[in-house]
Amino acid sequence: MTDETTNRGSNRSQRPNNQEFRTFIGEDWGPRPDGPSRSTVADFTVIRRRALGKQFLGQRLVLPAGELRVRSNDTDYRFRAHSAFAHLTGLGGELEPNAVLVLHPLDGVTEESDETHEAVLYFHPRTPRTAEEFWADSRYGEFWVGARPSLEEMSTMTGIRTDHIDNLPDALAKDLGQVQLATITQADTKIDAQIQELRQRESLTQGEVLDAKLTEAASELRLIKDDWEIAEIQKAIDVTAMGFDDIIASLPRAVNHWRGERVIEGAFAARAREEGNGLGYDTIAAAGNHANTLHWIVNDGQVKEGDLVLVDAGAEVDSLYTADITRTLPVNGTFSPEQKKVYEAVLEACEASLAKANEKGVRFRDIHAAAMVVIARYLEEWGCLPGTAEESLAPDGQFHRRWMPHGTSHHLGLDVHDCAQARREMYLDAYLEPGMVFTIEPGLYFREDDLKIPAWLRGIGVRIEDDILVTDEGAVRLSESIPRTVTDVENWMKTVLNRS
Repeated sequence: MTDETTNRGSNRSQRPNNQEFRTFIGEDWGPRPDGPSRSTVADFTVIRRRALGKQFLGQRLVLPAGELRVRSNDTDYRFRAHSAFAHLTGLGGELEPNAVLVLHPLDGVTEESDETHEAVLYFHPRTPRTAEEFWADSRYGEFWVGARPSLEEMSTMTGIRTDHIDNLPDALAKDLGQVQLATITQADTKIDAQIQELRQRESLTQGEVLDAKLTEAASELRLIKDDWEIAEIQKAIDVTAMGFDDIIASLPRAVNHWRGERVIEGAFAARAREEGNGLGYDTIAAAGNHANTLHWIVNDGQVKEGDLVLVDAGAEVDSLYTADITRTLPVNGTFSPEQKKVYEAVLEACEASLAKANEKGVRFRDIHAAAMVVIARYLEEWGCLPGTAEESLAPDGQFHRRWMPHGTSHHLGLDVHDCAQARREMYLDAYLEPGMVFTIEPGLYFREDDLKIPAWLRGIGVRIEDDILVTDEGAVRLSESIPRTVTDVENWMKTVLNRS
């Protein structure tokens, strides 16, 4: 057998190959519409690239967008660019699989130089309509995926010089040995292989160290958001707020459905896709005891009258910035006395964290600590702890973490857990600065089979999560418009259900 499985897609093809057809399909097309103008984000990405370049003088930085991933047979998952690539190019949506941003070092520069690198975006531009690719290539052909930008159009839109992806290997090899390569790994396997081959050929030994440093630096670059990023996050929050209205409106149908959690999931997903790019992460729609599984994304359970449903959801807008909001809703519109007690304890922990974030000289880790003081106090009051709240809060205690096992905050932006590759001193131990965007999301999770707690708590799970911006005047909730208190949540649900 000489037929390779990689070529068997052609076994079902009936593509014409005669020259008359090729000529016929490539002729008599009207003029193309005007190309794009320079995007607003281009004024911000140039500043971001300069900041990154100053940390890598004389080094060539390689930032792949990533590649399409096979979902099944010859169909791919929807493309989503690597966050470092999106941050430095401004390309969101589903642009541009297999593209690579390279920052080429300039000669004779110092850290004081305005420009240390020249940015070049390598990608696969569209071909003329007379080319076979136009109608025959299911990955790049215009008949299949729509009109792709030309080199000139991409350069106009991004403000970055562009070149054909076929020229990338020579560009990476230029002056190698005198110039070191640093790349974001595991985004594009072909680029990883190219760089590994070049390093072996030139006996370059610092690759892994440089790659790790670049990954770290690209992550830390996003710790402080610029005005454009903050506006995009706010847009994502606004779409998410609409999605929560849709969730509430879907509850009557969810109660009557054998997999009501998926009714909730679907209601939010529709809004996120209609108004944005889609979901920022898989929605958690956890009813009843499922709320006590922190990452419950199976969403195959029933939604019952009298239960709470914990929904952790965020819309991702076209720029790829996401919101991250959690609300715990009473399915019948009214909290029971027991549910209300737990909910208000978690809400008080939220308020304590925000108050701490508004103090001077606060480190990121202090936000979590403030919430835990409240959580431990209530757990002592309810008879859950083996000792006092103070004993539990001590480093050799931490018994309250049985019912609040996760962190209270994480940075938010292009990734739902943004800046995750940053150093501890730049993240957890860092002082809060204007431009930081993060979540506050304490919770209490009392599993049905937990025998260390009073019976009235069992099966109740509550989390409340908001998105926070640090400004010059203090920390503010960007998600203020989404109701949070018991009274406001109940009134919100009543209003939405009455109009639906």
